[in-house]
Amino acid sequence: MQVSSQGWLNGLMGVLIFSGSLPATRVAVAAFDPVFLTLVRAAVAGLLGAGLLVACGAKRPSRADLGALVIVAFGVVIGFPLLTALALQHVTSAHSVVFIGLLPLSTAIFAVLRGGERPRPVFWLFSMLGSALVVGFALQQGAVAAPLGDGLMLAAIIVCGIGYAEGGRLSRRLGGWQVISWALVIALPMTGVLALVTRPDSLAGIAAPAWLGLGYVTVFSMLIGFVFWYRGLAQGGIASVGQLQLLQPFFGLALAGVLLGEAVTPAMLAVTIGVIACVAGARRFGN
Repeated sequence: MQVSSQGWLNGLMGVLIFSGSLPATRVAVAAFDPVFLTLVRAAVAGLLGAGLLVACGAKRPSRADLGALVIVAFGVVIGFPLLTALALQHVTSAHSVVFIGLLPLSTAIFAVLRGGERPRPVFWLFSMLGSALVVGFALQQGAVAAPLGDGLMLAAIIVCGIGYAEGGRLSRRLGGWQVISWALVIALPMTGVLALVTRPDSLAGIAAPAWLGLGYVTVFSMLIGFVFWYRGLAQGGIASVGQLQLLQPFFGLALAGVLLGEAVTPAMLAVTIGVIACVAGARRFGN
């Protein structure tokens, strides 16, 4: 199998895992403070990442890589989880689809600025068209303006795009699981201490769904998903593979349909087919 194809398969696995992140966060913030949720998920994942690095005998990153790892930590370990957790106190997970549709475009822009990639002009046409389809679908479903929540989600998309592009660039040298593990470890002194400071007075009475949501965003969203995602970005190209994120909202809606019994409409299927076509076009012209 060609490296680019492996990259797309790894990227698709990452997107499938990430698709459960916003619904799981939405469930978890019903019981946990969003700041504590952000810190404890990163701290526990940091301990898991540290164990993985020790068990596999991973080499320490060079000094030249530390700055990039700090950017990754700021973008995807702290920034995106915190901003989305805060935003989801003001908007629904369905409303957040409006902004998740912009994430592939944000990632592609930072792939050019930070990763040195130069996609062909037609790539940008497919990328913008795909984003427009996702955003238009979300608006058609009745998403309404929520200034504070919208501002937080927009900030989340920007910092996440930076973190994705920087992590994908760095994964070409260090490897996908090493990048997210080191980023989590770098953030661990801060996330660990602050998680203890912000912990709730009592954990009694917290329902099982909230614990399951916390467990999912800790193990899968914060660690395992990034192992596949960063490997995919490094193998297939940051801007190109990043367009797979256009499918994330529809995977999330399908998940809601299976787990929550929500309806899957013909409009959803039609837009999904259009988005798949845009992803295929972006793949062809992404390099």
